[in-house]
Amino acid sequence: MADKSIGNDVKRILIVDDHPLILKGLRQMIDEEKDLTVCGDASDVNSAMKKIAELSPHAVIVDISLKSSSGIDLIKAIKSRYPDIPSLVYSMHDESVFAERVLRAGAKGFVMKDQPADILLNAIRRILAGNMFFNDSIITKLLDRYSNSGSGDIQLSINSLTDRELEIFQLIGQELKSSRIAGKLNISKKTVEAHREHIRRKLNIQDPADLNKYAKEWLQSKSHQ
Repeated sequence: MADKSIGNDVKRILIVDDHPLILKGLRQMIDEEKDLTVCGDASDVNSAMKKIAELSPHAVIVDISLKSSSGIDLIKAIKSRYPDIPSLVYSMHDESVFAERVLRAGAKGFVMKDQPADILLNAIRRILAGNMFFNDSIITKLLDRYSNSGSGDIQLSINSLTDRELEIFQLIGQELKSSRIAGKLNISKKTVEAHREHIRRKLNIQDPADLNKYAKEWLQSKSHQ
């Protein structure tokens, strides 16, 4: 572990992730840095907000999928209650799908979990310095979307989904049944079915059976971008 004497300007980082191995790996990596230290961790929105109040971190690393809650909800709560504390998304979720949503929620950056450690460390230091960190390709896509807002009807329809609906839509695309989705998100099967119906109507899919096919094809198209 790096030497962190009291006189050093060490920045405290709170990690919010419900995967023990990810937590352990992040803690080890960050604690090796002389200017950074992990002050605590949490696995859901409620515990994270309590830790923020107790520990006053300089920044928060957030996964999108959390135990019984959504990282996007946490980002919104942090922005509302602690606007001076930047949040950085660190997730396996596709940045091209979620970048705009987390940006709107208040996140200052996005790093996918398959990227090298130095990219994550660079992103942490960027947001601590008051800057933002998103891949150049994502920034270009966002700019293109706003400059060509009249095109891309399919993507515009996807953008009409709420954060929870998009999460469920992706799980449908992974061919998970409603009962499995309910267990994964800690909600009832009835709630999942209600979301499925809302998604179908928003995407103008007439046959309920076609939703699975549409979701799978859309997910595959995103993986090839």
